[in-house]
Amino acid sequence: MTLSSDKTLRLLFPQWQGGNNPPYFFGSQLLSWLAPVTNGPVEEVPVKAPTEKPLSEENGIVGRQVLLEQLHTARGLIDKHNPDRLVVLGGDCLVDLAPFAYLSERYKDELAVLWVDTHPDIMTPEHFNHAHAMVLGNLLGLGDADFTQAVAYPVKPENVLFAGLHDPTEWEAGEIKRLGLKNAGPEELAQKGSKLVLDWFRSTGAKYLAIHLDLDVFNPRFFHSVLFAQPNVPPDTFKGIAQGEVSMAQVIQLLNDISEIADVVGLGIAEHMPWDALALKNMLARLPLIGRTKL
Repeated sequence: MTLSSDKTLRLLFPQWQGGNNPPYFFGSQLLSWLAPVTNGPVEEVPVKAPTEKPLSEENGIVGRQVLLEQLHTARGLIDKHNPDRLVVLGGDCLVDLAPFAYLSERYKDELAVLWVDTHPDIMTPEHFNHAHAMVLGNLLGLGDADFTQAVAYPVKPENVLFAGLHDPTEWEAGEIKRLGLKNAGPEELAQKGSKLVLDWFRSTGAKYLAIHLDLDVFNPRFFHSVLFAQPNVPPDTFKGIAQGEVSMAQVIQLLNDISEIADVVGLGIAEHMPWDALALKNMLARLPLIGRTKL
């Protein structure tokens, strides 16, 4: 396959319920507007806009039912096109479950997964109640049965590598070790560039690659459209939670380097938090003549 002859589906998926974080809805829409124009097919997964009504927790997962409905809808849209490649614009990290499950079923053991993220996303309902932190575990066949049921061909742990992961919780660190998942952390990326990642991909024997890019891998001091750069919150709001330590330039270099040796068939971009744009959007809605909301 070549990019000139294959079919690449772009999936807009403004899901926010996986992290119960409403700004991801607008973040996904803005990400879609910012992305280069595509000549290929585009689908949008219908997602209800956030309201003031809180999500309920069901079987240890917040928003479980609506997340499952959106998961199956996304898979239906993908199957309608039967694409060779997928670009996913989210939304919280769970948006990559249906697309990457599809790619794993299509390419099987020839698919490797590069998880560019500050966090491993291998939690289970026993350890956390937000499903966006469970997505990679689900792709490995672990976690809640209703979510793993969507993964007909689980990804092999040896075909997964984290890039940018650091300071996992004690349980996560133990699970990463148990599964044998590999990592190129921020220090390794800074010191060795793309080499560790390229060596890993060659070692898998895989031909195809799906890339999950959680924008919170970026250092929030330099890239502000991430959760950890949230304005007007107490300084200790995110204390004890790993925050991004990788630069945008490093990620661009890494993904371009690995695309030289891998056939990239999936790219999922998640967790865009455009704080300034969101504040401006809300301001415009409250101004005379242009706005609709009275002060």
